[in-house]
Amino acid sequence: MARMYARRKGKSGSKRVYRDSPPEWVEIPPEQVVKKVLELYDAGYQTSQIGIILRDTYGIPSVRQITGKRITEILKENGKEFTIPEDLRNLMVKALKLRDHLSEHRKDFHNKRGLQLIESKIRRLVKYYKNEGVLPEDWKYDPNTAKILLMR
Repeated sequence: MARMYARRKGKSGSKRVYRDSPPEWVEIPPEQVVKKVLELYDAGYQTSQIGIILRDTYGIPSVRQITGKRITEILKENGKEFTIPEDLRNLMVKALKLRDHLSEHRKDFHNKRGLQLIESKIRRLVKYYKNEGVLPEDWKYDPNTAKILLMR
């Protein structure tokens, strides 16, 4: 899928091999993978960072193939609560950093436009998550109170 508002097109990139069972060469049992996921989350890593660490450090290609569950499902089952989905959270952090930049550099029109694009992505994601029931219906993105929300 081509990115919206980007100067590049195309869908090329590496694709993961489809399989429903764990690869034969992975010797780590599912219980140990779950334990490691919880450890990394408690250390302050986000779900995408946990997947990368498990892949690069422990040789686990996919948590889902080994445990049968996604990382977020494992965390929810073990009582770890999410207030904001990770993709929405990352966009909010990006928008807040850009707002701080624009408060010092008021004439930076290119980044003003960038902020408009980021905040429109935030609004689209919020609409999606409200329809899916992930966010409550009365949830609203407010840049003034977003810093408080982003504290874990």
